[in-house]
Parts: sequence; C-alpha cells; structure tokens
Amino acid sequence: MTAPGSLGGWLRHFLLAIELNFRNPQAIVYGYLVPVIFLLAFASIFRADSPPLAAQMGQVVTITILGGACFGLPTALVAEREQGVWRRYRLLPIRIPWLMFSAMLARVLIVASSVLVEIALARALFGTPLPLHPGSAAVAFVFVTAAFLGIGLLIAALADNVPAVQALGQCIFLPMILIGGVGVPLSVLPVWAQRAAGFMPGRYSVEVLDACFQGPRGLSGAGFRLAALVVIGLAAGIAGTKLFRWEPGRAPSSSRWWVAASLAAWAVVGGIAWASGHLPAVVAEPGAWADIAAAQIAAIRFDDLPADDGIVAAMAPAALDGEFARKLAGWPPAKTGDSGQVIRKLVSLAAVADLCADPREAQIGRLVFQQIGGKFDPAAARRALAWIVLAPDDGQVVTRAPELGLYRHPPERLVRQRSAIYARKYLGRLLGKIPE
Repeated sequence: MTAPGSLGGWLRHFLLAIELNFRNPQAIVYGYLVPVIFLLAFASIFRADSPPLAAQMGQVVTITILGGACFGLPTALVAEREQGVWRRYRLLPIRIPWLMFSAMLARVLIVASSVLVEIALARALFGTPLPLHPGSAAVAFVFVTAAFLGIGLLIAALADNVPAVQALGQCIFLPMILIGGVGVPLSVLPVWAQRAAGFMPGRYSVEVLDACFQGPRGLSGAGFRLAALVVIGLAAGIAGTKLFRWEPGRAPSSSRWWVAASLAAWAVVGGIAWASGHLPAVVAEPGAWADIAAAQIAAIRFDDLPADDGIVAAMAPAALDGEFARKLAGWPPAKTGDSGQVIRKLVSLAAVADLCADPREAQIGRLVFQQIGGKFDPAAARRALAWIVLAPDDGQVVTRAPELGLYRHPPERLVRQRSAIYARKYLGRLLGKIPE
C-alpha cells in the first residue's frame, strides 16, 4: 500500500496523532477523567460486593472505551479538521488509507492506556481482582474497541464542529448507559429494556468483557456477541469512511442514508439475537443469604444478648408510629436490592439510631422488627437475619438516614457490629426463642 520510503512519514504521523490527542483537553476529559469518575461512582455503590467491583468491571471498561472511541476520537478528528490539519495531510506523500489507519491505531493505544489505568486504579483502591483470562480480555478489548471506533468515525464524519460531536455522542452514550446494560446492570432493568439492549453494542461489550473478568470459560461461547460487535462496528466504519470530510463544512445530503444503513445493522443484530434466543431475560442472582441452611440458623445463640431496656440495641414494647412510620414505609434505600439486602439495610437503620443515642432509638428498633415481620416471607426473613449474624461484613449497610432525621454518621464497622446484635434479637423473636 505504501513505499518503504514513506514508512518514516507514516510513523511520524502516528506519533503526531498521539501528541495532538494529549494537547486536546476535551479528549483527555472523555478519555481519562470521565472513566475515573464512573469507576468511583460504581465503587461507591458496589463497594460491599465480594470481591469488590468484580461483577462491574465489564461495565467500567465499556464506559472507558466508549469515552475514548465515541467522544475522544471524533473530538480530535473534528477539531483537527476545523483547524485545517487534515486538508494539509492530503499533501503528504502517504496514501490516505495509511493516514486513517495511523489515526485509528493511535486511538487504540490511547484507549488501551485508559483501560489499563482503570484496571490498575480498581486494583489499588478497591482490591478488584485482575481478569481471570487476560488473553481473552485482550481479544475482547480489540473487538469492542474496533466496534466503538467505527461508531466514533461516523460521528466525526457527521459532526460539523466539536459541540456537535458532544450532541451526537450523547445520543449514543446515554441510551446505552440507561437501558443498554452499560451504566445500569441488566438484572435490575425491566424485561423490555433488556430486550432493547440487545439492539445496542453496549450489551455485547459488557457481556464479553465480563466473561473475561470472572467467567469460567473466558470467550468460549461468545461467538455471536463478538460477531455482533464486528457487524455493528463495520457498518458504522464503512459509513464513516464514505462520509469522511477533509475540510470544514456541512455533511453531504447523502449522510442520512449512510446513517440509516449503519442503524439498520443494529436492528439486524438485535432481530437475529431475539429470534435466536440470544437475549434471555437476566435476573439478579440470589444473595448469600438465600443459601443459609436451617442448621446454621439453629446454631445461633440468644442467651447472651443485652436487655431490651439497656443502652445497647434497645427495643421498646411499642413501635414508633405516625410520621416516622410513614417515612420508613417509603424509605428509598429499602426499595432497592433483594429481600436479604433490604432487611440488612433496615436492621442497620436501627443500629444507626442506637449508636447515635437518638431519643427514638428503642421505638425505631421495634418498628424495624415490625417492618421485617410484616413485609417479608418468614423463611426469607429468618435466613436474612441469620446472614447478618453469620456474615456481618457482607452486603450493604446505611450509616446515616437524614431523610428520617438520623443525621449523625457512626463508623460503618460499629454499624455492622450493632446490626448483628439487633439481628439476633429479631431472629430470636421470629423463632420463638425470645419471649416478648
């Protein structure tokens, strides 16, 4: 494709593409800063998982690649086009395909560096394990990055200026974040949204990357998902190449047909996935509390608990009613998660009130017990309470509840310890081992 003498020029263009990227503040923001913000956001939500963030790294890495490919690449290309850089490139003694190849290869290395930074930060800050299948992870990265780079190239071809890049990028980024299985796990989305995610590349990206981080077989059996990424990326890349402009100006009138052809690839992939059974409904796996056996519950002791009228884990004979009870019934943290996790949050609420010496602590302790006994299946409630006793460091707890008037913030370690005491008191009552 090119003469040996022009290899040095191609290499210089490749290095220049990397240098120009790091001179572009917006490319740096979308390529490095935004992924770090998402990593910290995921960590704040899933920090109690064991191992931490292992189940979310597919989403984190996908967001990182999205930021670099669908925002970083078109931002850099459009900014250079507006400055007349690409018009000058046409005068170089290097064939145009090689210029495009060097720009794309430079972006692959930039995105790879961002992904490595994310993985290293997750490991250093939260102890997230490295991919179980590093070789498969590298292959998956190439497929995912190529697909999103194709989309990024199409965005660059359509956008008249840098602000237009942000608008077009958000049209792709936000749907995949909200209902595409990238920002919100598929297991918590309604079935219709899970089906819709099958028409977007984000779902396939997360699934192939998840298989490399924690799947037992790596990419074995991921052929359809990899093919879906190839089809979507290839369709967008061809459209972007056909519409690519060397000088500033408006996109040609034929752009709408190329965009329609690119989106048709999404529809074809989603339709085949739906018809072939590759879009099964995803349900959340039951928590560890669901595996608590009757023998484990029977082994829990209740003879050394503090008195209900003492200063530790107090419980009043009557519950707090009125406005507080109504607020607790609609308390947002108790609306997310499975039964075991919701019960853990409720128990930790009683622990927070007790640790903060709230005047209502004893009544809140009783009200939480009534909520658990009245709203949950008895067998599930017993297993969840036993889980809190046997595994106090698992799951998520609350350490403050300002919406309920509990503004102080006791240490999480103490909240978990006190939650275990309350859980034994509640479990003992449900089993009839503690008389009222």
